[in-house]
Amino acid sequence: MDYIKIRFVENPEGAETELLRTLDEMFRGAGPRFAPARHGWRPQIDVYETAAEVVIQAEIAGVEREAINLEIGPRAVKISGIRESCPRAAGARYRLAEIPCGYFERTLALPALVDTEKAAALYRDGLLEVRLAKRPLDRIHRISIQGS
Repeated sequence: MDYIKIRFVENPEGAETELLRTLDEMFRGAGPRFAPARHGWRPQIDVYETAAEVVIQAEIAGVEREAINLEIGPRAVKISGIRESCPRAAGARYRLAEIPCGYFERTLALPALVDTEKAAALYRDGLLEVRLAKRPLDRIHRISIQGS
């Protein structure tokens, strides 16, 4: 059985905000001198939820399973990795190049708190599917009050 590396974290470092992502895309469009040194591509992602879980599907065809990193926290998920450049014949020239290669990263805020102990991931046919069980909202944590 093959496994995907999953690292559980409280708050994934570098959680991107909508504003930062918009600025990055805006400056990258202005020209390469404005683009950050470590920019890459962004896989297409679907996120949906049911009564019991949050499901994330990421389209990352051509990426080796071992090159995928998945960090899961109770409020966010970070998917990153590297797609190696596509091989081409010696002396060939591109006429159209739309398949991005290199580093990719997506950090997603989750619509509900999830139980990181009940996470599962499957990578098949270029589609990564991450299933995250929701934390019950009615779970109450009681503590004793100390005093004299």
